Amino acid sequence: MAKAKKKTTPVKIKKTDMLFSEIKSHIEQARKQVAVAVNQSLSQLYWNIGGLIHHHILEGNRAAYGKEIIATLSQQLTTEYGQGYNYSALTRMMNFYQSFPDKKIVATVSQQLSWSHFIELVTLEEEAQRMFYTQMAIAERWSVRLLRERIDSMLFERTALSKKPEKLIKQELKKLSYGAVTNPELVFRDPYLLDFLGLKETYSEKDLEDAILAQLQQFIIELGSDFAFLARQKRIIIDGTDYKIDLLFYHRGLKCMVAIDLKLGKFRAADKGQMELYLRWLEKHEQREGENAPIGLILCSDKSDEHVELLLLKEDRIKVAKYYTQLPSMKILKDRLHQAILIARQKEEIKKQKKVSDAEILTPS
Repeated sequence: MAKAKKKTTPVKIKKTDMLFSEIKSHIEQARKQVAVAVNQSLSQLYWNIGGLIHHHILEGNRAAYGKEIIATLSQQLTTEYGQGYNYSALTRMMNFYQSFPDKKIVATVSQQLSWSHFIELVTLEEEAQRMFYTQMAIAERWSVRLLRERIDSMLFERTALSKKPEKLIKQELKKLSYGAVTNPELVFRDPYLLDFLGLKETYSEKDLEDAILAQLQQFIIELGSDFAFLARQKRIIIDGTDYKIDLLFYHRGLKCMVAIDLKLGKFRAADKGQMELYLRWLEKHEQREGENAPIGLILCSDKSDEHVELLLLKEDRIKVAKYYTQLPSMKILKDRLHQAILIARQKEEIKKQKKVSDAEILTPS
C-alpha cells in the first residue's frame, strides 16, 4: 500500500510564508541597489566619455572638425562595443558633459535619476530650466515619461519662480535640493492645463467640478504630486449662512490646506473677499497644530494681471490662475508664457532700480 501523504499544517504554511516574504524583501532590496549602482556607473562613464571628446575637440582647436571626429570615433567604438556608442549616443554624451559640468553633482543626481532622465534634461538650453526639472524630478520622483510631459507642457514657464531674476531662481532651486517642495512659487502654476477633462465649449461649474473628480488622479498630477484630496463642496456655516468650498486639498510640502474655488468667467475683485472668508474659517476651525495657514487658489477662465497686482494678491495667501480646458496651439501658449516672463522680469528690474534710486535720495551727500 502507498503511504499516505502528510498534510502540511497551517502553522508551517504561515511560517513558510513569513520566510518567503522576508527573503523576497532582501532580493528586491538587492535588485534596487544593483540597479542604482549600474545606473550611476553608466552615467559617470558617459559623462567621462563626453568630457574626453569635448576637451579633445576644444584643446586642439578642432571645433571645425568636431563632427568628423565624432563620426570616426563612433565607427571605432561601434565596431568594438556595439550601437550604444553610435554618432547620436556620443553627441548626447558630449551634451551631457556640457550641460552638467560639475562631476560631484552628476555623482549625486545619478543616484536618483536614470540615464534616460539625463537624455531629456540635456535637450534644455537654459541652465535655470535644467536645474528646475532636475530638482523637481528628484523631489517628486518623476518617471522619464512624466518628466517629458512636464517639459512639453512648459511647467517651468508656468511657475511664478520663472518670472524672477535668474540669480534668484538658482538660489531657490538650490534650497529645493535639500528637501521637499516648500516654496509656493514652485507649487502653484499659471495657467493650469485641464484639456484632459474632455469638456466641450459650453459647460457649467458643476460640470467642471464633476470632470475634475472623475479625473482626480490626472488633476493631482497637474497640480503636483504633494497634493492630497480632502473634500468637495466642503460645507462651512458662518452666522447661520451656508457656504461651500468647491475643492479642498492638503499639500504635504507646504504643510497646509489649499482651498480651490472654480470660476467659469473672468476673475473679479469680489472673488478675493469670498476666498478670504474661506481661509479665515479654515484657519479658525480646521487648521491643526503644526500646520501652516491655509492657501487659496482661484481657478478662472480668464484674469487681469492688473487686477491681481492692485489687489496685492501676489503678497497674500491667495493665488489666481487661468485654466485651459481646450489648449491653444503650443506655439501660441509658448509665446504667451515667454511674454509673461519677459514682462514680469522687466517689472522686477524697474522695482530694483527704483529701490536703488530711493536709497540714493535718502543717503546724505
